[in-house]
Amino acid sequence: MKTVLIVEDEKMIRQGIRTMIQRSDVPVEVIMECANGEMALDILRSQKVDVMFTDIRMPKMTGVELVQRMQELSEKPLIVAVSGYADFSYAVEMLRLGAREYLLKPVEREKLWDILRKLEQEISENRESSRTSKRLGRQQLKYLMLNEQITEEELHTMQTEYESEFDLYAYQVCVLHPKDVETIQEQPYIYLHNIEGDDVYLVTEKNTPLLLKNELAQEYVGVSLVHNGIRELRTAYKETVDARRRAFCVCRMPVYAAEPEKHVPEDFLAQGKRLAGAEMKLKRVQLVGTDKAEELVKAWNALFYAVKNEWIKPADFVNCMDDFFKEAQKTYRNVLEEEQENRKRLQAYYAYSSLAVWQADFMEWLLALHERINSRFDSSKNQQKIKQAIAYIQENFDQDLNMAVVSNHISMNYSLFSYLFKEYTGSNFVNYLKGIRMEEAKRLLAETDLRIIEISAKIGYDNEKHFMKIFKASCGVSPSEYRKNVQNDHFFRGGG
Repeated sequence: MKTVLIVEDEKMIRQGIRTMIQRSDVPVEVIMECANGEMALDILRSQKVDVMFTDIRMPKMTGVELVQRMQELSEKPLIVAVSGYADFSYAVEMLRLGAREYLLKPVEREKLWDILRKLEQEISENRESSRTSKRLGRQQLKYLMLNEQITEEELHTMQTEYESEFDLYAYQVCVLHPKDVETIQEQPYIYLHNIEGDDVYLVTEKNTPLLLKNELAQEYVGVSLVHNGIRELRTAYKETVDARRRAFCVCRMPVYAAEPEKHVPEDFLAQGKRLAGAEMKLKRVQLVGTDKAEELVKAWNALFYAVKNEWIKPADFVNCMDDFFKEAQKTYRNVLEEEQENRKRLQAYYAYSSLAVWQADFMEWLLALHERINSRFDSSKNQQKIKQAIAYIQENFDQDLNMAVVSNHISMNYSLFSYLFKEYTGSNFVNYLKGIRMEEAKRLLAETDLRIIEISAKIGYDNEKHFMKIFKASCGVSPSEYRKNVQNDHFFRGGG
């Protein structure tokens, strides 16, 4: 058990009971003491107590009065009455009011220990029963959110059994992509994992800001309006799913169902309609496998730009993508036979946090597909361009270099360059550049007396601390340690 409260006006008796509890074989995390019923009631109102030992005769408020006043509390402890022989009739009254056990003074250690064991078993059984009830309740909440054909009888049953247990008053629903979340007990929200590809949180309105600030910080979340009761749960869920779809597409965190739709000028809406239309759908399929890689990337980027700016609705975006995968499967059946897992992953659009994350994964897959089916792909020409890029990197690694600069230098589309560079070198651009810089740093540390800050600048890092952090992550030691090791090795080999 977690918490025990001892209510007794005689200090020696309080301390004696505390010592007995501490020496029992029942683990107790917190033992609190107070001298009268009024103090005890204040404690019970402010925090959860598992077991309370209370005397009957006390100043200000008797044990009987305390137990009577406790009935107004939502969470009540298990009660053990402590009395003398003359107060036995009062102890009987406390048992009638719900006390589980009573102890006669002077308190016997063995009897107290027996009572603690019984109460610990009861608490464990109640805890397990509560968990089972909440598991069943969560299943019922999922059923309600997903099922449009709920009978009045089912609704009434759910209201009776779960509405108060789950505190469904002035609540909001939050939806985001599925995450690996460790289930933690006693959280101020209800967490439902992977409902139709989404994770769902039910949280009271007052706790919504805390949830968004803590557990759901930096997430593309949809948030419903404020609702009351189980009857409104499906409406709240539908609202927040729509808000989550919008958060995904516009790459914004969070998006509230209460927000008005963005005003989009008619000419942009018309452009979005064209990009989502049958002609452009077909064109995006037909460009795959041609020698028009630049046009392919441009066509897809135009679609994604329109979705992010709400020229195209989330449902129309999904429709575009579903049609693409279906048509691509028909057109390039032989090539796509081994791509089932990748396509399945990519078609779970909202399992990704945002459109930007999904787009990066999709474009990498699309360009790889494009390369495999492009019979007119001039490999020697592109290899030559990548070789030019590598030469440029080797000559300019000490400059402020990034992939956009290098791809522009060789006049190649950024996305295509990223794919071809990795195919040719076996490494992505960032790691490749870092590898060259680290090798040069090691050479300078071994062969020169330059200071660390000077070496950092010579290999393209403006920030010395940033360089030192990257060097240690790459080489396992700091630059200074590396130089010392090299010098020691040189000495022992007879170099000085």
